[in-house]
This record gives sequence, structure tokens and C-alpha cells, in this order.
Amino acid sequence: MRPTPPPRTYRVKSFGCQMNVYDGERMAELLGEQGIMPAPEGEEADLVVLNTCHIREKAAEKVYSDIGRLRREDGTSPLIAVAGCVAQAEGEEIMKRAPAVSMVVGPQAYHRLPGMIAEAVEGRRAVDVDMPAETKFDVLPARRKVGPNAFLTVQEGCDKFCTYCVVPYTRGAEVSRLFKDLVEEAKKLVDAGAREITLLGQNVNAWRDSDGRGLEKLVEVLATIPGLARIRYTTSHPNDMTDGLIAAHRDIPQLMPFLHLPVQAGNDRVLKAMNRSHTAESYLRVLDQVRAARPDIALSGDFIVGFPGETDAEFEDTLQLVEQVGYAQCFSFKYSPRPGTPAATMDGQVPAAVMDERLQRLQAALNASQLAFNQASLGKRCSVLVERKGKHPGQWLGKSPWLQSVHFTGEAAIGDLVEVELVEAGPNSLSARLA
Repeated sequence: MRPTPPPRTYRVKSFGCQMNVYDGERMAELLGEQGIMPAPEGEEADLVVLNTCHIREKAAEKVYSDIGRLRREDGTSPLIAVAGCVAQAEGEEIMKRAPAVSMVVGPQAYHRLPGMIAEAVEGRRAVDVDMPAETKFDVLPARRKVGPNAFLTVQEGCDKFCTYCVVPYTRGAEVSRLFKDLVEEAKKLVDAGAREITLLGQNVNAWRDSDGRGLEKLVEVLATIPGLARIRYTTSHPNDMTDGLIAAHRDIPQLMPFLHLPVQAGNDRVLKAMNRSHTAESYLRVLDQVRAARPDIALSGDFIVGFPGETDAEFEDTLQLVEQVGYAQCFSFKYSPRPGTPAATMDGQVPAAVMDERLQRLQAALNASQLAFNQASLGKRCSVLVERKGKHPGQWLGKSPWLQSVHFTGEAAIGDLVEVELVEAGPNSLSARLA
């Protein structure tokens, strides 16, 4: 690589989970501290950060396609940094396959991005996929102005080792951030304009501080921050839903009546092959306890269809579980092998056509369940946190306590909590009028 002028503008493109969105925001703040500004809309950036996700099928190949699309008409490219989980998994391979890439940085090392940019400006390519002993959060800059809702990563990594998942290899072992640091960051987010904070973690309900306090205690303290109206958390594991956290849904008004609790499948043999460490029965038992504590709670989950060896009868168990639960919303995916994971080499890989058919049936059931939940909400009065303007004059968009998208017309401003009556339901959103 030849020396290049220091970048003056940047663009961060984040893919995948909400934790990647958080990491993307933090990288943007880090670049801002270096005097590098966001590229104006419609203009090319001097530096592009591809903040990648390894969950979706053929994730690495899609990254190389994204890199190719950054090539300009005159044959040049911006400085390109590949960050996130694909960077962690691929490492030096990205440098070999994509000469246009200047930097490859893993999700635990992106606080070192300024030094890597300095190397790239001098014409040196840099790879950093270490999982350093020092925490990146200690050296990241203060939070900048945010919108009405903000993400706060409280826990990273996972010790569960589900056989289909790369997270333990790309994000490392479970690590919980310090209680005092999280409270301080939450206060800064509220000072910057946040009315709602979503606590993030690969296994967020496994968060523990050094005194053994669990996530419910953190939620309890955050709920005392003046101006913080709403708290959410995602993503959770069924085995870490403690009695204390369940009780928090009953006792803490700021904790919204919404729970994302992935089950992945409804058949116990498949769950065991996935190394999920819970059964369909134990999962349903947890949901019963949550509903007893907060009867109006909206439930969400994740499903994988076509896991190696899954039979038609075992898939029917998943459909039956969906019918039993009555989800408010869900994510569903076809199984796709991840290199290095145990499931990738299992016998009984399910044909693509079979997975397609199962996914269509599952999504039809989930969509019907979501529509039924929305229709059951009609006539309710609730608060909506206004997030942005709608497409039509005077229209606003926001979220209900149950994380439904709601649009209404009337006097409001971004960041307001507005009381509305829900009057019309579709599969993906609701209409409301001011109460």
C-alpha cells in the first residue's frame, strides 16, 4: 500500500445484531474524537468501516461483495476497515483475498482503530483480532448526543457453546461490565437525550457484578435515574431467567412488558443436539412464571429450522410450541453451517428445499401469531415513545411498551411519551389516535 492522506470523513456500516449497532455507534464516536467527521449523505467517505456479522448464511462472501462495491469509478477505493465477527473469524484471510482492505479489527479490539488508521495512512496494512486483557470500554470516548432510545452493552461473549453458533469463538467468553461503569454510562445517555435504554449482551441475563448482583439489581438502580422512562434488555437465555429477574417485570414500572427469549426449536432431541441445555417443557415453564409476574407481557423468540437431523415430526413440535406460546414477534432462520462449529460436520444435513418449505410454514404461523397479538391490543390505551416523523404530514412513529411500531397524527415531538389509543392493527404495525 502507498501512503494516503489522513481521512477527513467516515461512514460506518453495521450489519446484524443490536450489539453490532452499539459497536458501530462507539466506533463512530471514536473516529469523531480523532477529528474524522461523518460523510455527508450522498457523498463518498474517505474511510469506510464494515462492521460485520457472522450469523447469516455466507456472511464472509457477502463481506467480499461489499468490499468490491466500494471501488470507485476511477479504480480507487476509500480506506477500508473490516470490523466485527467476520473480521474476527477470517483475520489474515481477508487481507489475502481483498487487497483494498487496509484494516481488519475484531469486536474486542476496535478501540485500537485510531492507531490502525495511522498505520494505514503510512501505507501499512494492519490486523488486530486479539482479545486483549484491557477492556475496550475503559478507553472509548464519552457518549455523544443520542436519540430517544439508546443501546448499552452490559455483557459480551457466551459460555453456552450452542453447536450451531460462532459467538463463543468470535466474541469470546462471557464478560460482565462493572456495575458502576454501566450506571455512569446510562446517566450520560439520559443526559444526552435518551428516554429509553436497551441493555445488550450475547447472553444479557447472565450479567453479574463482582458482588454477585444480577441483572435485576442493575435494572432496579437504572430505574432511579431521573428522565429514564423505559428499560429493555436483549438477548436472554432461558437457563438464566432468575426468579429475581422475573420479579423485576412485576415490580419495576420502567422495565417494559417485553421479553425476547430464544428457544430455537420445539423438540427436545433437536434442542439437545443444539446443546441448548433446556427442554421445551422447561422453556414453557419459564414463560408461565413470567406471565404470572407480568400478565400483559409480549413474548419474542428465535427459531432455527432444518438443524441437522431434524425430521418432519420434530419440526411439527416447533409449530406446536409456537401455537402454545402466542408470540408477539419472532425471528426465524434456516440453519446454515458455520465453519468450526460442531453442527457443521454433523450427519443428516437437511436439504435446502426441505428447509425452505419448513421456514415458510413457520413464518406463516409466526406472522399469524403476531397479527393476533396486535389485534388483541386494539382499544388499549398506552404510551408511545416518539422516535421519528412519519411519511405523511403531521404523522409520527414510535414504539408501544410491547415494542410494537405505532403511527399516529397530532401534536408531538421526537422523544415525547404520548398517550394514545390503539385503533387499527396490521401484521407489522398499529395505528393510534391521541388519547
